[in-house]
Amino acid sequence: MSTPKPVTVAILGEEYLISCPPEEEPALLQSAELLDKRMKEIRASGKVMNNERIAVMAALNLSNELLHQQQHATSESGKIDEQLRSLRHKIETALNP
Repeated sequence: MSTPKPVTVAILGEEYLISCPPEEEPALLQSAELLDKRMKEIRASGKVMNNERIAVMAALNLSNELLHQQQHATSESGKIDEQLRSLRHKIETALNP
């Protein structure tokens, strides 16, 4: 890892200076852009006006999406493991009649 450098990101019109290793800067900028977009969508809905509440709602929404993706990945991993076991059994059966 290289030495972190300051990177400026804008979220809901506010600028934040974040210390970030250079190799992680593109991911940081993408993350800030996604968060900014989600927070603007929540603000535009008119249901939540306070920036702190908007941030919490955006964080909860993103966390929920992450959990769903992780659960899906775990489920898919289990299916792949089962398919591999089945293939291994078929191969062993074919090689050892």
